[in-house]
Amino acid sequence: MPQLRTHQRMVSGIAQAIAHGQTDIRDVLAAVTPGGGKSLLPVIMGAALRQAGKIDRICWIVPRDSLRQQAEEAFVDPRWREALGHSLALRAAENGRDLCRGLQGYVTTYQAVAAAPDLHLQEFRRHRYLLAVDELHHLPAVFDTDSSTTAEEETSWSRSILPLLESSVARLLMSGTLERADGRPILWLPYRSPQGARRVREIDFKAPGWAIVGYSRRQALAEKAILPVTFGAMDGTASWLDAERTTRWVDALSKAGENTRDALFTALRTGFARSMLREAYRSCREHRARRRAELKLTAGREAKGLGKLLVIAPDQDTARFYLDTLRGWMPRDQSGRMARLAISDSRDAHEVVAAFRLRPEPAVLVSVAMAYEGLDAPEISHVACLTHIRSRPWLEQAIARATRVDPHAGSYEQQRALIYHPSDELFERFRVMVETQQGTRAMVKTRRRQQNLPFDRTSDRDPEIIPLESNATALRFATVAPGPDFGATARDQGDLPLTPSAAEHHLRQRIGQLVAAQVIEDEDNNLVADGPVGYHTYNAVLKRVMNKARSEMGLSELEAAIGWLERNRLSDHLHLIAGDPQYRWSSRRKTRNALAPMPKAPRRRSSATQ
Repeated sequence: MPQLRTHQRMVSGIAQAIAHGQTDIRDVLAAVTPGGGKSLLPVIMGAALRQAGKIDRICWIVPRDSLRQQAEEAFVDPRWREALGHSLALRAAENGRDLCRGLQGYVTTYQAVAAAPDLHLQEFRRHRYLLAVDELHHLPAVFDTDSSTTAEEETSWSRSILPLLESSVARLLMSGTLERADGRPILWLPYRSPQGARRVREIDFKAPGWAIVGYSRRQALAEKAILPVTFGAMDGTASWLDAERTTRWVDALSKAGENTRDALFTALRTGFARSMLREAYRSCREHRARRRAELKLTAGREAKGLGKLLVIAPDQDTARFYLDTLRGWMPRDQSGRMARLAISDSRDAHEVVAAFRLRPEPAVLVSVAMAYEGLDAPEISHVACLTHIRSRPWLEQAIARATRVDPHAGSYEQQRALIYHPSDELFERFRVMVETQQGTRAMVKTRRRQQNLPFDRTSDRDPEIIPLESNATALRFATVAPGPDFGATARDQGDLPLTPSAAEHHLRQRIGQLVAAQVIEDEDNNLVADGPVGYHTYNAVLKRVMNKARSEMGLSELEAAIGWLERNRLSDHLHLIAGDPQYRWSSRRKTRNALAPMPKAPRRRSSATQ
């Protein structure tokens, strides 16, 4: 039976107190940095409150579409279903009419709520909801509306989610950091007013109706919830043409000073990056070879727990260059499947990320921002952090990808988390912070420009320079013991049942196969005397029979449709679309021809005429 960690036990106790009417608390803030085990908290709190009849449904809002599946998986994990005694299921919902489709809640994204705020607000007004908001620090407080310090998109997210916070029965707010890089307060959190010459605005830990739960580095290490991090700092030279087309250079990134930004921009796109990629790739390959030998795997056989490499690139064009470089070092028959790209321009990006998480292949993933936050891939043992971003929350998220304990990778002592990074002053400052800071800061800086870390937002404009060349000159390693920001014990993904949205997808595919099979059978056996026989026509018939398109059906409705198809012939029901203007219009659109004659009521041939 799995055991709850310290912060999970605390949230469980708070949820039980709310369920039994022993407290007026309705807001729970979980300050657990990436990988510390946040994903179980909505399950714990939702199960307790729904069993007590305090809530009807659960809504979990995540910052990116790629995280919706992981939220679904948290509710269907069989180990925790047994341990917590729950049978709840959430589905990854689009902005459709029925968000839950017969289940106990839904998972959505900031962007989806902002695109249809009234849809979600009406749902919250119809039912009593527990609202779980993941990575709350992405949402700036709406009363602090200086547009010069934040992206307009983030403010729109906050304005759309605020009514849901106000309408929910209880709220679980989760974040890996309690500060924003732009210095703004975070949505909904209770702050003390700055007094006198104080330069920080602190969270009010004693605010009425609030419970605040944290998870320190010491606790995480003591519980072996995280892996120690080994930083591989690579130094090098760089030269470039500045805006006036004058040649500039530095002899060491670690001593670039005011030229750090331009030197780093150059290094990430020239020979220095290639050298760091080569070192990270070599180290990961050797690590995988050792694991293969320990597991006695034969050539060509893959398994979990071998270790993987995540490469974080500065932009999409450079990510493509990195991918080509890595594939050039691999055998041609393996490169296409072993190294993959996940960027926003790629249509299959989410499928690639899912395969990287759940399957032995691919072993190398190149991404920009899609995979750095919330990616639950415990096999990652190496990270090549080839990015110019230096904000503490962003780097903590990136490094957290490698520090989760992998149940397939041997004992805790055998596992490793190796982070390769440029040896510039700002990354070194971050590394020292990781070593020395033992708690999560519960404060935000008062409104001022962020100058100490000059390139902490991905939207910063690239410097107007032309990179010439760069070279790696030195590599040194330092091992530190990170905090909960950097890891968590992962569950065995291989034993998870299908999530609701995955089950819906499989059932829809099965329905499509059954419809197509009836089309082929009827055409080959000449079972229909007159009237159209085709996939679109039979789909239209099924829609009339079930009174709903299968894209709008829930799990029980999809299963009922399959049962009906197994017992009935669609050709016997063609009369349902005779004279149907909607079918007429869609059929004409499909064929792009003149209006086709509508089918008459079908007449089945007798066996004597066949």
